[in-house]
Amino acid sequence: MTPTRNLGFVAAGATLLSAAPLSAIFERWTWLIQATIAVGVVAGVAALARLVRAPLWGQVLGMLAGLVLALTWLFPSGGELVAFLPAPGTFAHFGGLLSASVQDMRTYGVKVPDTDPLLFVSVLGIGAVAVVVDVLTVGLRRPALAGLPMLAIYSVPVAVYVDSVPAVPFVVGAAGYLWLLVTDNVDRVRRFGRRFTGDGRDVDVWESSPLAAAGRRLAVVGVALAVVLPLAVPGMTGGLLDTFGTGTGNGTGRPGQGGNPGKVDLFAALSGQLNQAEVFEMVKVTTDEPDPFYLRYGVADVLKANGFGVDEPTGRPVTQDFPDPMRPAGEGVTQRRYQATVEVTKNFTMPLLPAYAEPVRAEGLGGNWHYDSDRQVLFSKREDSREKRYSFNYVRSTFSPAALRRAPSLPADHPLRVRQTDTPPVSQVDALVSDLVRSKRTDYDKVRAIYDYFSSDNGFTYSLTTKGGTSGKEIVDFLNNKSGFCQQYAAAMAWLVRAAGIPARVAFGFTNGSGRTDRGYVLTNRNLHAWTEVYFDGMGWVPFDATPAYGVQGFTRSAWAPDTDAPESATPDADSPVTPDDANPSPGAAGPDRADRDIDAGLALGGDDPTRQAPVWPWWAAGVLALLVLLAVPALRRTALRRRRGGRAAVVASSAPVDAGTGLADAGRTVVVGVDPDQARSDAHAAWDELLDTLVDYRVRVDRTETPRATAERLVTDALAEDAGAAAAVRLLGRAEERARYARDPLTGEALHPALHSVRGVLAAKADRRTRLLAAVLPPSVLLRWRKTVGDTSSRMVVTTGDARYRLLRWSPRRLLSARSGR
Repeated sequence: MTPTRNLGFVAAGATLLSAAPLSAIFERWTWLIQATIAVGVVAGVAALARLVRAPLWGQVLGMLAGLVLALTWLFPSGGELVAFLPAPGTFAHFGGLLSASVQDMRTYGVKVPDTDPLLFVSVLGIGAVAVVVDVLTVGLRRPALAGLPMLAIYSVPVAVYVDSVPAVPFVVGAAGYLWLLVTDNVDRVRRFGRRFTGDGRDVDVWESSPLAAAGRRLAVVGVALAVVLPLAVPGMTGGLLDTFGTGTGNGTGRPGQGGNPGKVDLFAALSGQLNQAEVFEMVKVTTDEPDPFYLRYGVADVLKANGFGVDEPTGRPVTQDFPDPMRPAGEGVTQRRYQATVEVTKNFTMPLLPAYAEPVRAEGLGGNWHYDSDRQVLFSKREDSREKRYSFNYVRSTFSPAALRRAPSLPADHPLRVRQTDTPPVSQVDALVSDLVRSKRTDYDKVRAIYDYFSSDNGFTYSLTTKGGTSGKEIVDFLNNKSGFCQQYAAAMAWLVRAAGIPARVAFGFTNGSGRTDRGYVLTNRNLHAWTEVYFDGMGWVPFDATPAYGVQGFTRSAWAPDTDAPESATPDADSPVTPDDANPSPGAAGPDRADRDIDAGLALGGDDPTRQAPVWPWWAAGVLALLVLLAVPALRRTALRRRRGGRAAVVASSAPVDAGTGLADAGRTVVVGVDPDQARSDAHAAWDELLDTLVDYRVRVDRTETPRATAERLVTDALAEDAGAAAAVRLLGRAEERARYARDPLTGEALHPALHSVRGVLAAKADRRTRLLAAVLPPSVLLRWRKTVGDTSSRMVVTTGDARYRLLRWSPRRLLSARSGR
């Protein structure tokens, strides 16, 4: 195989390594298997195109065709004539997968399941990058530029991952890029002949090339800085596009990091967290209110064809006074002031801050935070909520049903009504709303009719397994299936209320969790929740939670929005919210699908503590143990090789006395060269090989061109002159190897193992501490042998593929055409 074609396969391998960060956003490894197939097809087609000396544009067309064939085989439409040959319907199928991938990106959050649309987009992107990398590396010989398309792959998990992308996939991707650069430069450097140092000396077998060593050090330092620097510099953690939130579905779905609060996908963050297996604290709140309502942090008040969205909040800095939410006293309306303190953990990172509705003052926040009085949210475009601690005063408003019935309807041209009742036409929804509110005269009665519709008497149940989404089609699906979680209930009720001509929006926040503790309310990712807020003239935004109470841990109900599945006697007074202890649902109609009820209400792991998790120290211990075993492999290999070489010699007692002055006596067994000539030669070679490996381990120069006797004399002069016993031992080893190589009768009757032991002891004593440590833990002789094995294997593969290439040349189109024209 020529270096150019070898470089093409290295480019393919580097592309797959650069895709390693995608492992952070997929649950399984199906994407890697399919991407390997696609990239392998692209690399194979490129090699064949270069084999027939096709021009660069022909190579590009061939690679694109190979990518299409691979995609057809991996993602068939069912209408192909052959398994991998695309038909006209195949490309329509590809277009459908691309369209569906957009919806899946909105629906699922990291880590995402293996859906065909997401897998198709990933394999298509990696295959396209492989084509570009091959063109830049092989066609244009600009491998450094290939880092740009590789970086495009890495930007995907950076954009959607909720925290910093794990360091290991980044290092793997960087290693792929460095491998590509090294392979290209090795090809260039080899043209200069043998390796040499600056003083003209050849580089020894155990030495690395000075230029190569410097390059490797720079590469390691660069990768280390790229991994460590984001951890040390504030503000460099988290994904670049975390402000868009993450997907919904079975993923992490953590709320996005600071940025534009108008682009946070609140639905994605909510459902992604509820589907998490891990439970972790997000917020701690203390308040002097006996029974507070939900802690809220955001609203979705824009309704389009694709569902509810978040509008850009606007408002004044929190350092200024907030608008006074107090209203004129009226019958059935109660307002009381309370004070609360919130402590946000590192697990809740958003450009929004949790607070109770209608805050009037905030302390502990800087001028970068603002308050939107219309949406009642605290937001920032420069900071995020991570590890913030602040206090605020707020007003808690409660209403009686009679007071809400007295509220007049907003005029048809009122800006709030025009904006908050704009609803895309959906015939099934409009028909349902018309039927529900037909005989209702007040806004409250219309809202209550819609609210009461989402009850178990009408077949509605709670289930986290329902696919998310708030578009018109998905709302209709929910109304038909009647199974979902808080996202579907809140969005569906808001949609229906809007369709009835009453302003409504979806609010997001936390329930009261497992209740008040000595630390206040400790809220986890399992306490994230969504509910509906309806606007009544003169009353403001009033909350309605249509989600079944048994599906919400820490739920709260009120007189104007009671638990429709609870017994009639459970209806509370106007000024007292319903707590979980006051409104336990009865078995039967109030609680269908008991298995689904426990999905959220019993999500806490480990009993009463909702944040209790399995200990992680066994995983750390296993990781450390695995690392130690991995580091011990070279040393174990060196020890096993030394034992094997010592065991190959005959283990007999020497009949000739050993001179005590030589230092060759061994307190244990005595290994001598056997009397069998063949065995004696084998024993001498083993002892000599062990001596050479010892020299490599202790950084003593080895010259393969020297005879054994010359090597022994050089060692005596350079390293063993001060120890007569070691000098005699190395001369014995040299004489045994020389006789084994050149003489008819090899040397017999001499103890070689004690001689090796003596030489090794002297070399170890003369070496510095670092050399001795490396010789014991990471023996250079073992590493050198492994490197040589890899090189030999690669050379054999090159020879084999080269032979195959020359055989294929017989069928070269140019040669066949030339042969025909010659006839």
